[in-house]
Amino acid sequence: MQGILYALVPMFAWGSLGLASNKIGGNANQQTFGVTLGALLFATVTYLIVKPTLTLDYWIFGILGGLLWAMGQNGQFSAMQYMGVSVANPLSGGSQLVIGSLIGAFVFGEWAKPIQFILGSIALVSLVVGFYFSSKTDPDKSVDTSVNYDMKKGFIALAYSTFGYVAYTVLFNNIMHFEPLAAIFPMSIGMVLGAAAFMRFKLSFEPVVLKNALVGLQWSLGNIFMLFAASTAGLAIAFSFSQLGAIIGIIGGIIFLGEKKTAKEMRWVYIGIACFLVGAILLGVVKSY
Repeated sequence: MQGILYALVPMFAWGSLGLASNKIGGNANQQTFGVTLGALLFATVTYLIVKPTLTLDYWIFGILGGLLWAMGQNGQFSAMQYMGVSVANPLSGGSQLVIGSLIGAFVFGEWAKPIQFILGSIALVSLVVGFYFSSKTDPDKSVDTSVNYDMKKGFIALAYSTFGYVAYTVLFNNIMHFEPLAAIFPMSIGMVLGAAAFMRFKLSFEPVVLKNALVGLQWSLGNIFMLFAASTAGLAIAFSFSQLGAIIGIIGGIIFLGEKKTAKEMRWVYIGIACFLVGAILLGVVKSY
């Protein structure tokens, strides 16, 4: 029970990250830079408390992982502004799950048993169906001229976001196998450098950036509790629960950010949520074998 309670923290912390940042405001570059400042502060305090030994590998690949994470997060923030949080959040989380799972299964041999391929395939199909329904637009919907959505730019942003996030995840989970509490400090430096690069190193510390640093602390809190959940309840529970944060992004975007949906679109949203639940839980089950 304790492990499940731990797993709920990253679910809510990461699932509501886009909501919090978009409520604060700023463009994608300002949001990303602010989040990384908060993550750097958290990682620095953790480093001073834990005092881990950092080898050259930790510095090189930790910073590289941070750069990839910054690419993923900047693309996700951009997609949210182009498509809306309730659409971009599940598409981002779901695409990471699908591509990451396929790489794990076919490149790193994580699916070794027939039952894993069966359940994994059902999970991926459920996620793809969830993609479709969560982003489906009612053709009879009147155009809201107050919102400048651009789905083409949104999908481009999602493409490089997914690449950054999946590459970062594969690097840390499948290739290097770092001690997480040791890796977060060099990673946070890479995150700040990556965010600064998106700003072409013309850094600003205006209020909207500093407020987004609070979102970085929120992300870091979710990251720590993800580690607690994995050690207490196992990676399968921690993994499946954390990925359900996409549902919070869907609901929160509609309720708290006022993203409008027709009655028909709301029915599709419910179908999409159900599919994401099935897909994420089944992937967690697959990882438990």
